[in-house]
Amino acid sequence: MPSLDDIMKMAQEAQAELQKAQDNLDTIEIDGVSGGGLVKIKASAKGRIIGVSVDESLLQPSEKGMVEDLIAAAINDARAKADVAANDQMQKITSGLPLPPGFKMPL
Repeated sequence: MPSLDDIMKMAQEAQAELQKAQDNLDTIEIDGVSGGGLVKIKASAKGRIIGVSVDESLLQPSEKGMVEDLIAAAINDARAKADVAANDQMQKITSGLPLPPGFKMPL
């Protein structure tokens, strides 16, 4: 059985790895799309919106409501993909840690 000092050292190392993974999430870019690619959102895996691209064909006053819906859908698509990327990164980091079953590290 590991000593208390060993456990504390493992916890500090795990915390450092977790912080490194958190910092890395903001460097991973995800593209969310909607409307068959007419609206695109670029976001980080941490959920920060980096950019929005709207196809010129949608820029008509009569299409305002549809454009707003497509932007919301593209943001939601980017957020879902960011969550998957973040979970993948966290699993890579926590796979070697001796965590209790069902324990989830905070994102």
